[in-house]
Amino acid sequence: MSLLPYIITEPATAKIPLLVDSPHSGRIYPADFAYSCPLPLLRQTEDAYVDELVRGASKAGATIITAEFPRSYIDVNRSEDDIDPAVLAEDWPFSLNPSERTLQGLGLVRRLCKSNVPVYSAPLSVGEVTRRIEKYYRPYHGAISNTMARHAGMFGESYLINAHSMPGQSFEATDGQARRLRHADFILGDRDGTSCDVSFTRRSQHILQDMGYSVALNDPYKGQEIARRYGQPANGRHVMQLEINRQLYMNEQTLEKTDGFAKLQNNLTLFFNFIAEDLAAVSPDRMAAE
Repeated sequence: MSLLPYIITEPATAKIPLLVDSPHSGRIYPADFAYSCPLPLLRQTEDAYVDELVRGASKAGATIITAEFPRSYIDVNRSEDDIDPAVLAEDWPFSLNPSERTLQGLGLVRRLCKSNVPVYSAPLSVGEVTRRIEKYYRPYHGAISNTMARHAGMFGESYLINAHSMPGQSFEATDGQARRLRHADFILGDRDGTSCDVSFTRRSQHILQDMGYSVALNDPYKGQEIARRYGQPANGRHVMQLEINRQLYMNEQTLEKTDGFAKLQNNLTLFFNFIAEDLAAVSPDRMAAE
């Protein structure tokens, strides 16, 4: 049986114009993924269990889309031309536009695992990358596009919460010395107000802060391709990226859930319920018609 690119879960209750997607939590590795690095190391690149953490959004009335394939195979949060030429065995037939992160090995098709360990023992053919785009990347984006269009048609607007997890800390070089920085519990990204109505981002921030969490805005994560492509606030299309600190719920090395998982999952369900109430209040007549 071939691997489906995604799972779409329709809401258990009345629909609201909200889609929640988890593009990086996929953990089914396709048979043609000929990686050469250790699998436990490669799996650390996953946004592990984010699909489970956001499951309660369906009960609140949201549609959920989750990727089945891993981000290390192909990353749907990168543009199609964001390819590192070094990962290819031959010239790409179209123009490329690799970002700085991609040239560091973290592009549409990942060249490096963690700690500068190569993912592959040899470069990939154009055909291999093209198949991944056609079989996984484009269907995933098609599901997002179709769902947001359907919501916009039903409610006049559409909201997408693009859910991810992030390392618990990062390192910053200052005066030649590395300094360890712990990330906030959540980072909300709206590309500096260009991908989402700022009031929606601020409301999300306040809900999480009222639960006792620390929340940062757009620093260091603003939102990538999904937010850039689908966030059009002037047209009623809003995308907010939600980054969750992994230290809240898991061991980052072993990928084992910690005791904090259940609490976080419950709180995120409450978060989505609050968001659902807000969205239902905006257009009660449209909601009642459904």
